[in-house]
Amino acid sequence: MKVSRDNRQTRSLLAELKTRAEPETEDMFIEGYFAVFNQATELWPGAFEELATGAFDQTLSNDIRALINHETTLVLGRNRSGTLELKADSRGLWGKVKINSKDSDAVNLYERVKRGDVDQCSFGFNILQEDTEFREDGTVKWTIQKVDLHEVSVCTFPAYEETGVQARKAEVEQHQKRQLEQCKHKLKERLKKWH
Repeated sequence: MKVSRDNRQTRSLLAELKTRAEPETEDMFIEGYFAVFNQATELWPGAFEELATGAFDQTLSNDIRALINHETTLVLGRNRSGTLELKADSRGLWGKVKINSKDSDAVNLYERVKRGDVDQCSFGFNILQEDTEFREDGTVKWTIQKVDLHEVSVCTFPAYEETGVQARKAEVEQHQKRQLEQCKHKLKERLKKWH
C-alpha cells in the first residue's frame, strides 16, 4: 500500500547510546541504535506501530544530519561530511556521530550521554510506504515499510510527535466510519428483502 504523507514524522526510542573515545586520536563518538525494527510501539490503547526490517534500505544515501533535540541549528554530524555514519542491520538503524571537540554544545552532550543523563534518541522522516491492519478485535497496527530519512537526534525528552498520533487517530476514525456505513447499507438491504 502506497501512502502519501507530506508531514514530517518523528519517532522516539529509549536508546542504548554509548560514548567512545579513541585516546590515540582524541576522537570522541556517540553511537547506538536510533531505531529498532519489528518492535511494536503502542500509540494509544489498541493502536500499534512498528518499523519493518529494511525500512531504511533506500534512504541512507540521503543528506542526513545528526541533531540535538531535533534542533536544526544544533548539528552534531552529517553523513555527507563523514561525521555521521548510519547503517541498517537486522536489529535496526545504528549510527555513530563523530563529536567536534571545538563545539561546546557537542562536547557537553557527549559528557551528558557518557554520564547517562541523556540516553534517548529520535529520528525524523517521511513515510513512503506502510501497511495498515485493522484487526477483528478492534485494534489496529501500522507497519512502516519504507521511509525517507532526514535526521537522527540525541534527545533529552523525546516525544512521540502529537501530529503523527493525530493523523493515525483520524485514519482509524475514517475506517470506523466506513465500517458503520457498510453495516447500515447491509442492514437496509436486509430490510428491503423482508418487505
